[in-house]
Amino acid sequence: MYFVLCAYGLTQILVYAKVLNKIRPTKGFMKELLSCPMCTGFWVGVFLWSLNDYTTLFTFDNYLVTGLLLGCLSSGTSYVLNMVFGDDGVKVNSTARETRRRSSNNVVRVRR
Repeated sequence: MYFVLCAYGLTQILVYAKVLNKIRPTKGFMKELLSCPMCTGFWVGVFLWSLNDYTTLFTFDNYLVTGLLLGCLSSGTSYVLNMVFGDDGVKVNSTARETRRRSSNNVVRVRR
């Protein structure tokens, strides 16, 4: 759990922190990487795995496969948490759509 929270927090800082706006790349590959929570989340997971020997918050083995899998875990959870939580709390999007249906000569609006 600590790993996921650390990965999400670091990903949010790297992608959205205003304090980094002056040094964040504005074009090219690095701009694309640092504007995507899923992409940045992967590399944050690999980075945190590399810190494994220097922290007691989480302990993983030192196999490369473990690092890649933790990168995937970090990427997925960072993306999901980013889609669920925003600056104002839980994101709620309305999915109601109005469709029109003709009934005789009258137009009836149906909300779904």
